Amino acid sequence: MIDNLDKMILRALMTNARRSYAEIAKENGVSPATVHVRVEKMKQSGVITGAQLQVDAKRLGYDVTCFIGIILQQAGDYPKALAKLEALPEVTEAFYTTGQYSIFIKVMVRSIDDLQRLLIERIQVIDEIQSTDTLISLQNPISRDVEP
Repeated sequence: MIDNLDKMILRALMTNARRSYAEIAKENGVSPATVHVRVEKMKQSGVITGAQLQVDAKRLGYDVTCFIGIILQQAGDYPKALAKLEALPEVTEAFYTTGQYSIFIKVMVRSIDDLQRLLIERIQVIDEIQSTDTLISLQNPISRDVEP
């Protein structure tokens, strides 16, 4: 279990993973060594799994974000379909879901033409996929991690 100090450390690092332990320690009235020990414990327990650099996909030319619901031919097709989807660099996230779709993926492409090619030439030709349903995102007004 994590306590309030761990939560404060997590919030600080989630806001900016490059912050120094000394800075976080000063804000929380503890020593930098305490912050270091707490971070290491959270790494060892799997609470902290790494640090990532965030990039603005639009500034890199990826103007279209969409979500594709995938219905598989058979439930047992999941591992093969997932492996084929994982090989597509445009697929940035995948979820194994309940409900109408077996797999729900997030895709980022540069244009609608690129999306069309991706769907027709690379996703819908996957043998394990029966059908797809595509939702194009108009904007992403909320994007955040869970609160510790």
